[in-house]
Amino acid sequence: MTIQFDRRFVLMGLAGAAMPLPVWAQDLEARVATLAAQYQPKVVAWRRDIHQNPELSNREVRTGKLIAKDLKRMGLSVRTGLAGNGVVGVLKGGKPGPAIALRADMDALPVEDKTGEPFASKAMGEYEGKAVPVTHACGHDAHVAMLLGAAEVLSQMKADIAGDIVFIFQPAEEGPPKGEEGGADVMIRDGALDNPKVKSIFGIHVWPGKPGELLYRPEGFMAQTDRLEIQLHGVQTHGSRPWDGVDITALAADITQTINQITSRRLNITKEPTVVTISIMEGGLRYNIIPETLRLAGTMRTFSKARRDEAIDKVTKVVEQLAASYGATAKVEFTMNAPLTYNDPQLSKDIFPVLVKAAGEGKVSDKATLITGGEDFAEYQKVVPGVFCFLGIAKPGEDPEKIPPNHSPYFNIYEPAMEVGVRAHALAALFMLTREASV
Repeated sequence: MTIQFDRRFVLMGLAGAAMPLPVWAQDLEARVATLAAQYQPKVVAWRRDIHQNPELSNREVRTGKLIAKDLKRMGLSVRTGLAGNGVVGVLKGGKPGPAIALRADMDALPVEDKTGEPFASKAMGEYEGKAVPVTHACGHDAHVAMLLGAAEVLSQMKADIAGDIVFIFQPAEEGPPKGEEGGADVMIRDGALDNPKVKSIFGIHVWPGKPGELLYRPEGFMAQTDRLEIQLHGVQTHGSRPWDGVDITALAADITQTINQITSRRLNITKEPTVVTISIMEGGLRYNIIPETLRLAGTMRTFSKARRDEAIDKVTKVVEQLAASYGATAKVEFTMNAPLTYNDPQLSKDIFPVLVKAAGEGKVSDKATLITGGEDFAEYQKVVPGVFCFLGIAKPGEDPEKIPPNHSPYFNIYEPAMEVGVRAHALAALFMLTREASV
């Protein structure tokens, strides 16, 4: 069955005869817009509160309690404790129908807040044994606030909704600390998509794009991500006599430079983007001692299994060969954080006019370039069809190419854009319910 939407959200049947949706749906856009504007001050307040009280992956205790309390106040059925601190709220519509899901992530990053906002984070936390500053440098504070806003909007329309809307608030999207489990795959294992059984899912991520614009693409959108760990072992010696040992600090520098050359010289990046980045170098205890061991860590981004396998093979061989040339040894380990974010092609096509109603004419594109960032929203898309899109949060007049990106200590958002996110969540949910009911 083909689904097509005009200004009244009319469903087209097999014979092509127009079958109007219930009267409540005919003013759908206006009702959602009015309620989203009404709740926008509350969305801003939620965002600022969560921003000022950030929590690292698998530590989102306060955030989870705040979400659960507000969802219960809205009259939703609430489950807590999924994947640790995850929360699932179910809005049961007044009429029978299928179930769909909306998702937001909750965790912050070990980054210092340098935005200068009056609600800037001053929080500290512990990450893998180290005391670190904590802030929402990726915008998950806005994600939670927008999804709570959508829950407020849709709860006011409950009597007219045919089906169930599942609100998923997920911990540890940034990846659990080493040695722990968490994130979307654990949410799924713990039943986030069950009871009721979800048929499709939608999600939003803020990023430094034009304010209020929505951007996505069908099929592969965001990269598969891997965590890279390299353990080097040499021979410790005095810093004044490097020839008496095996200098793994020089080896580490050589490895970093050579890995950069793999992605620019040994992989065909015109066929598929590939990124390998070394972001951590740890080792040594004293300025005049060359250490025995040293750790490198980083990330790899690919868009297919074939390219992932090729990159792993080349990086591993290069690192081991360089280590051998120095008289050292190296252990290389890749661990997948998130699979490829894959937007269902048909749902991507069908939802486009709905997103236009949320953002406005000329403010939605389904022709985004590939994004080398990764998202474990992809785990849900392995189970049910889903669409994941970006919401621009640059200030009016700012050049999105020149403002601080996600994960920067200066990353900030233009809060009025969140109203578009609330509308997009709400309209996408209502659309997906209608779409699933027609299949």
